[in-house]
Amino acid sequence: MQSFKSTSILRRFLQKSRLVSQSRSFCGVSSHVIIDEPESTVLVEGKASSRTGILNRPHVLNAINYSIGSRLMKLYKSWEDDPDIGFVVLKGNDRAFSAGGDIVSLYNLLKQGNFQDCKEFCWTMYSLVYVIGSYLKPHVALLNGVTMGGGAGISIPGTFRVATEKTVFATPETLIGYHPDAGASFYLSRLPGYLGEYLALTGDKINGAEMISCGLATHYSHSAKIPLIEEQLGTLITDDPSVIERSLENWGEIVHPDPASILHRIETLDKCFSHDTVEEIIDALDLKPDLPCYHTLLRLLGYTLGWL
Repeated sequence: MQSFKSTSILRRFLQKSRLVSQSRSFCGVSSHVIIDEPESTVLVEGKASSRTGILNRPHVLNAINYSIGSRLMKLYKSWEDDPDIGFVVLKGNDRAFSAGGDIVSLYNLLKQGNFQDCKEFCWTMYSLVYVIGSYLKPHVALLNGVTMGGGAGISIPGTFRVATEKTVFATPETLIGYHPDAGASFYLSRLPGYLGEYLALTGDKINGAEMISCGLATHYSHSAKIPLIEEQLGTLITDDPSVIERSLENWGEIVHPDPASILHRIETLDKCFSHDTVEEIIDALDLKPDLPCYHTLLRLLGYTLGWL
C-alpha cells in the first residue's frame, strides 16, 4: 500500500473546513439499494466486502450536482472508515457513467446571483476528486458510457478504470470557454507524448479502445460482461488490489485503436502540440491540414470566436 502521510495532512485541513465538515458524516449502508436522499441521486448496493455507488441522474447523463457530490463525500468517508468494507465500486445508471459537472445548474445559480452555492459546489466537487485520488481503499470505476469532464475527475484518479465499446471520454471544457479541471491537469499531463495537450485544447472524444491504449483505462471489457464483472466483484472479500485486478482480468479483452484513431498519428500530433503557445500550435497545424485534429481545432476556434 502507498504512503499516505501527506494525504492525511491535507485531509485534516479539509475536514476543518466548513464545507467538507458539513458534507462528511457517517451513514448506514444495508445490503439492499438505499433510497434515503432527495431525488436518490446516488444509490448504494452492499456486497460481501464492498460497496457500489450508482450515479442516478440518467435524464442528464448523470451530471454531477451538489447533491451527488455531497452524498458521495459522506459515503466515501463512511466506507473508508469501515473495516468491513474492502473496496469501492462506482458506476452510472443507464447509458452514461457521468457527463461531468452540471453546468446548467451552475449557470442558473449564477443568473440568480447565488455565488455562494456555486462556490460550495466547486469546493465539494474538487474535494471529492481529491478524496478518490487519495482513497485508502481500492476503487473500481465502471466506465460503460459517456465519461466526460467531472465524470472523468471522479474515476480516472482511482485505482481501476474499466472501459467498454460504449465508453466515450472527453475533457470538453474549452468548448464552453473554460479549461479542463477536476484533476485533468494531473492525468492528462501523464499521457503519452502531447496527447494530453491535444485532448485538453480540442475537447475531442476518444473511445474505450483508445483509453486502454493510452493508459486512461486500466481494463477493457465488452459491455455485455459488465454484469459478470459486478457479480464476481460482489463475491470478493478483500482489500488487496492485486486480488481485484485478477478478478477484472478474468473478463478483460485485448483491443486496438481503429486505424483512423489519432493515436496512430501520435508522432505528427506531438510535432504540432509540443509548442508553448496556442498560436504556435495553430501555425504548426496549418502545415498539417490532413491531420484530423486540424479540423477539430478549427471548429473549436469557430466556437471561441463566434463563427459557429
